[in-house]
Amino acid sequence: MKINGNEIKPGNVLQHQDTLWAVVKVEHVKPGKGGAFAQVEMKNLLDGRKLNERFRSEDKVERVRLEQKDFQYLYTQEDMLIFMDTETYEQLELQKDFVGDRSAFLQDGMMVTVELHEDRPIGITLPQYVTLQIAEADAVVKGQTQSSSYKPAIMENGVRVMVPPFITAGEKIIVDTGTLEYVRRAD
Repeated sequence: MKINGNEIKPGNVLQHQDTLWAVVKVEHVKPGKGGAFAQVEMKNLLDGRKLNERFRSEDKVERVRLEQKDFQYLYTQEDMLIFMDTETYEQLELQKDFVGDRSAFLQDGMMVTVELHEDRPIGITLPQYVTLQIAEADAVVKGQTQSSSYKPAIMENGVRVMVPPFITAGEKIIVDTGTLEYVRRAD
């Protein structure tokens, strides 16, 4: 779908320079001389490069709609992650690098959302919160107050997280997969 340069908004996905770009920031500029334009900061969805581009209102850009599909995580095989489409039972294999550090949070049977463009995966979204058990937690240092200080702990998946002093090894906690931060104790 073609849109004018002044209609670009953060979150849009654009087809530009024969690749896909996610719009991160848009600033509308009206200089004293010349026509107004939109200064657009974009991130390449395929390789992560950043680009700043100017679009005038008469410029036409192709806005792309991504298909979002739910997949269930099945297992890891060497450096490939195997997911299954719960409607068609087709399997999708993704490189571990595609998911990045967040692959440590994948659990058997976990539902994820994969963004597809022309049946090609270009992004993945994990659930915002996951429950994990603490494998190791440092001892509390005397004199630490409960509200102001956190201590390092290692979760069962090997990821290090800062937790409040009252959390001990063996306890289950809820972690934000986006920020990798402790949220609260699991019930």
